[in-house]
Amino acid sequence: MGTPIQKLFDLSGQTALVTGGSRGLGLQMAEALGEAGATVMLCSRKAADLEQAAAQLAARGITAHWIAADASKADEVQRVVAETMARLGRIDILVNNAGATWGAPAEDHPIEAWDKVMNLNIRSLFLFAQAVAKASMIPNRHGRIINIASIAGLSGNMDVKFIAYGTSKGAAVNFTRTLAGEWGAYGITVNALAPGFFPSKMTQGTLDHFGADKMAAGAPLKRIGDDDDLKGAVLLFASAAGKHITGQILAVDGGVSAVHGA
Repeated sequence: MGTPIQKLFDLSGQTALVTGGSRGLGLQMAEALGEAGATVMLCSRKAADLEQAAAQLAARGITAHWIAADASKADEVQRVVAETMARLGRIDILVNNAGATWGAPAEDHPIEAWDKVMNLNIRSLFLFAQAVAKASMIPNRHGRIINIASIAGLSGNMDVKFIAYGTSKGAAVNFTRTLAGEWGAYGITVNALAPGFFPSKMTQGTLDHFGADKMAAGAPLKRIGDDDDLKGAVLLFASAAGKHITGQILAVDGGVSAVHGA
């Protein structure tokens, strides 16, 4: 007889660090991990947003802490990891969710905006993964790293002008695969979620431009993502239920990538 299914998904006694965790997809995933029993540390730039998010999680019975920091800065990443270790003792799960986008034609895309997107969307994934692995996951021979990519990293797009964003998310996909190959020996799994369109502050401009109904119509399931659609996927990758899954990219997009060439 195998392990009971409830135990496979149980995160009791574990800790999860979620970057970009104060709202949107980050907060949705933090909620899922917390409801499964994990103690959650949220990280983003704005203290007021983090305080509100932690209170929202606490109202659902989740033990949640927060640290305000800029994920694109190496010294602040080190501070977040050191403080999390000091307060929680270990980091079992890292959700690399912090990200940014910038819309501009490739020929006119500002280099400063390119650097901002790359620093947050791919450099911060490396910085956090390296710091968390050295501080906790490698010594403990256990860890779950979940990178947030995008279906924009699975194929090109001729309608949306976001060269830096698409490039950074493509890098996140191969970063995930490469790191999984290297760190499997330490008992660390590394996977990525590739969301399609979800309502959020980051996607609002695109949804306004194309229309949420039109974007939903282009998906086989005829809908865009909602407040629950990443919960099961992140819990699978974070828990013992996913212990034999690594280096994988899971599109959560209503089927868009299946029919549009990604």
